[in-house]
Amino acid sequence: MKSSKPTSQFIKTFTRRGFVVGGTIASVSTALLVSALPSHAESGDLAILNAAIDLENQGIWAYGVAGGKLSQTAVGKTVLALGLRNRADHIKHRDALLALVKQLGGTPVAAKESYDLSSYIQAGEGNLDSDVNIAKLALALEVDAALAYIGAFSKFKSSALIAAAGTIAPVEASHATAIRAAFIALGTKIEYIPASFVSADTRDAWILKV
Repeated sequence: MKSSKPTSQFIKTFTRRGFVVGGTIASVSTALLVSALPSHAESGDLAILNAAIDLENQGIWAYGVAGGKLSQTAVGKTVLALGLRNRADHIKHRDALLALVKQLGGTPVAAKESYDLSSYIQAGEGNLDSDVNIAKLALALEVDAALAYIGAFSKFKSSALIAAAGTIAPVEASHATAIRAAFIALGTKIEYIPASFVSADTRDAWILKV
């Protein structure tokens, strides 16, 4: 992937995106723990929340593994900076969800030692063998996280949970947009937002193939 813009502009793009995402995520834990939430939850709602915790743990793990494989080039360091920003959001998501499950009388699911990313690699939706492919892998994971939240949260029995927990999905979509902005800053000719919707039907438009 050729770069037609200076690295400094690349970093500024990440910084602006990080500020926007950070401002959004600051309200997530508060939204998830508002007094309007029920004192107890149905088993189905708790299962959805635990699935969301597992999803966040996968993101945290994936960014941790990928971060150790990035090069020490300017591009690698900048991709790392974005990854750390996104990972911090996933940690905040997970912690808010953990607290919510406990608040509702449930037991949070534990994090796994590792997660399987082979389906993404085999589908050519990223890899861990270069800075560019790591960014593509992160993009696919973030798009799928947004899709998972959109699909899962609509199945809550509690309308209060739908309203509160639904604040996370837009942040996952923002992560995907931030990664696409990084590719644009490096000279790749793609759209920041490639489709008017984030859905299973538009997934292929959002991700970037290896």
